[in-house]
Amino acid sequence: MKSIYTIAFVVLALCLPVTALAKSDHLLPRPQKISIDEKAKPFKLGRKVSITDSKGVKALRAFFEEHGCKTDSKAKATVTVTYTDAIEGAFDHKLAGYDNEAYTLEISTDAIEITAVSETGVIRAAQTLAQLAQGYKGKPKLEALTITDWPAFKVRGYMHDVGRSFISIETLKKHVDLLARFKVNTFHWHMTENQAWRFEVKAYPQLTSSGSMTRYPGLFYTQEQCKELQDYAKERGVIVIPEIDMPGHSEAFTRAMGFDMQTDKGVAVLKEIIEEVVKVFPDAPYIHIGADERTITYPDFLKIMTDKVHSLGKMVAVWNPIRGVAISTSTGADMTQMWSTGGKVIDGMPNIDCRYNYTNHFDVFADLVGIYKSNIYYEQQGTADVAGTISAYWNDRKTLTEEDIIKQNNFYANVIASAERAWIGGGRRYIDNCNNGGTNGGGGTTLPNSGEEYEEFADWERRFLFHKEHTLKGEPIAYVKQANVRWRITEPFPNNGDKDAVFAPETEGPKESYTVDGKEYNTSVATGAGIYLRHTWGNNIIQTHYGATNYSNCTSYAWTYVYSPKKQTVGAQIEFQNYGRSEKDKAPDAGKWDRKGSRIWVNDNEILPPVWENTGVAINNEVDLRNENFTARKPIGIELQKGWNKVFIKLPYVPADGVRLNKWMFTCVFTDLNGDNAVEGLIYSPDKELD
Repeated sequence: MKSIYTIAFVVLALCLPVTALAKSDHLLPRPQKISIDEKAKPFKLGRKVSITDSKGVKALRAFFEEHGCKTDSKAKATVTVTYTDAIEGAFDHKLAGYDNEAYTLEISTDAIEITAVSETGVIRAAQTLAQLAQGYKGKPKLEALTITDWPAFKVRGYMHDVGRSFISIETLKKHVDLLARFKVNTFHWHMTENQAWRFEVKAYPQLTSSGSMTRYPGLFYTQEQCKELQDYAKERGVIVIPEIDMPGHSEAFTRAMGFDMQTDKGVAVLKEIIEEVVKVFPDAPYIHIGADERTITYPDFLKIMTDKVHSLGKMVAVWNPIRGVAISTSTGADMTQMWSTGGKVIDGMPNIDCRYNYTNHFDVFADLVGIYKSNIYYEQQGTADVAGTISAYWNDRKTLTEEDIIKQNNFYANVIASAERAWIGGGRRYIDNCNNGGTNGGGGTTLPNSGEEYEEFADWERRFLFHKEHTLKGEPIAYVKQANVRWRITEPFPNNGDKDAVFAPETEGPKESYTVDGKEYNTSVATGAGIYLRHTWGNNIIQTHYGATNYSNCTSYAWTYVYSPKKQTVGAQIEFQNYGRSEKDKAPDAGKWDRKGSRIWVNDNEILPPVWENTGVAINNEVDLRNENFTARKPIGIELQKGWNKVFIKLPYVPADGVRLNKWMFTCVFTDLNGDNAVEGLIYSPDKELD
């Protein structure tokens, strides 16, 4: 999938100073093919233009209007759209309900020429134009260039779980708009859950009554709002896939109706609900009916529901795996969405890879590396069986605000990283350890210290941080630069379950190796602001710094030296247990960073944790997740001296009472005092190297 030219383009972009970068170097996702005419003058915006487009794509006209261009058929500056049957050299795999998105874009001093197979392709070209116009202080210009571009995978999406939470329709529209600018083309709308039913059903208003909801009672989406959002998404080339989960995740339905979905009455009501859903979402090619996490026992339940959807002219998506029924074309599924290690491709239909893209379990830094490096279900580009990927999160645990949902799940960074991988294709290895029989797995969450994978990720990070400052300005994004952060980490020392046990790194200081009781313990270098030693799902599934080995009852150490060009006060983003947004884990005790005994020192001064708002609180899913994660609190103020500053971390791994998913990890990076951006000019080097 990757041309030599593209690799060279990435390396060149990384070598140039930020001020020298042309706007094409900020394109995200990276285009498949691009050539720049450095001798030609750019296309100036803010003037009259003549637009010729037989289909009148709104997104294209909107771009020029937003940049002060009035349309005039006699204007010197021209914009011409040509529709064709195919784009030469572009890849396309068929997926029912999804357009061919390939396009070419040629920009010269007074002319812009777009060629596309579909209106969606024109929208993608307009989204590229919008990015090319960003970052200018005065009137923006468009570089003279030629782009041929297409997605490797058809589905590049995200899911909002609004059944367990609620996100306002205004915010949902904002997400559609902002993410579409990165060519994200699918919004999976998970609208019903045990906690609440959020889709208005005219025939059964009791479904959205306050009394049927246990969380955010009375909040739901009217049918008019749903139609409005779908129209809004369509203009931006985004497909909405509404989900009405059945027969599981349906306690709200049972409370409202007085009977279960898997009854004669329940089946009859669901048929009526499906009719209303289809009327509200006429442009949705698929209706998602869930079908997961509850054994299907009602005779032919899945077939009855899929037949109903098909009778209304729509296709059916289901989760994969499900219980009680085999997924196949004979039971009516048209597409599956794979989740967890149990999700496997069902032959004969498209499958969406959502398996390890559950961002409610993600930390801010390491998991994003893993999902960006990974190919999509062992494939380099889309196939008849592998349609793409969706980034999903689940809000089992209540949060204080809508913004907390977005920031604590690192929503924008995760979705955009996942979407670029789905657009450009590739990925050397799959993230897991080939437990589904693939031959190129084992990618894990570790960022290599150098090489092509490192360069590719660092280039993505550079472009994402540019858009954090421009396209996404003001959005709640905790992610900061991490590709320059280096650590030295020891092999684990057995501690026999004693989290307070002291080992050689504490008494002898940082060294490349240690000898204890005749055994040598070595160290190795790691890159990133967040490092896993044991992953959420175990190293046997997702490899970490320690590969596929699962250690227990041991202590490791990590350190680096941070060179500061001046004495300054900075913020420190520190974390030792990233609290999953779907977990009811116990908060740390007062004065402790986690429930395992992790500690951190800067210049030999111990850094104490903040005051935890949930210390001593009996935790359940309705207790707000508060400041356990660094994304929900201000950074800790740290004084850096001019020159080298030592950061030393102790990392015991012992059982953590009250924590279901006991992660072995650490996060540490220095930012401004608000946590918005990494501190410029710092050098992280465990060996005190300034180069």
